Amino acid sequence: MKLSDLDTNEKTLAENLGKEESFGPFDELRDELQQLQKMLYAQNKHRVLVVMQAMDTGGKDGCIKHVFSRVDPQGLNVVSFKKPTEDELAHDFLWRVHEHVPRNGHLTVFNRSHYEDIIAVRVKNLFPEKVWKRRYQHVVDFERMLAEEGTTIVKIFLNISRDEQKARLQSRLDNPDKYWKFNPDDLKDRALWDDFMETYEDVIEKTSTDVAPWYVIPADRKWYRNLCVARIMVDTLKGLKMSFPEPTWKPGDVTLED
Repeated sequence: MKLSDLDTNEKTLAENLGKEESFGPFDELRDELQQLQKMLYAQNKHRVLVVMQAMDTGGKDGCIKHVFSRVDPQGLNVVSFKKPTEDELAHDFLWRVHEHVPRNGHLTVFNRSHYEDIIAVRVKNLFPEKVWKRRYQHVVDFERMLAEEGTTIVKIFLNISRDEQKARLQSRLDNPDKYWKFNPDDLKDRALWDDFMETYEDVIEKTSTDVAPWYVIPADRKWYRNLCVARIMVDTLKGLKMSFPEPTWKPGDVTLED
């Protein structure tokens, strides 16, 4: 797979829609997702893990905010993985991840994830090749174990172009209200764009499995990105064939006193 062969600006699933026309279908998907998540929480049987990866400015935060904005927060967990702490580095690389996987009835979104311990480590030469190379199989085995224990896994890569990243970085420099979002280190990573793309291609090929597939989303159009991810989430939750639990009492036998 070559990410450069994929059009980051395409909108095949919404050929007849523009940004304004997408708001209606997107709202319908969010309402549907809200109802499905209520069922997920009430049934307390399934677990859903969403892994969100992207280059800097790829839109992870915005996508999570818009797609899951109507989901009941008591059944939703969003976990952001930053640079490992000293304590985390003293353990195996999956130690800090495992405690955050979803419990029964919960939907958890990883904003970045255990994949940073392959991608960043490989591109920035933080550890020798023999270290990050063996992590591919570790991740596949870890995700298969989660799946076999009842976790549904959805992995999403938001695919933006280099030109779009430049435009988004420039907007942060041009708008004082966005200064807080700009990190000069992002420019160092941008200089390694080709290395990151090669690594993401390798990761997606080696770790996309039947129980934990990768979805590569064209993400230059933010509204289309959101529409695609919402559609994937609705289809995924529908596939669990959930239902609200039957009451342990007979509704006709219960009356309220005045």
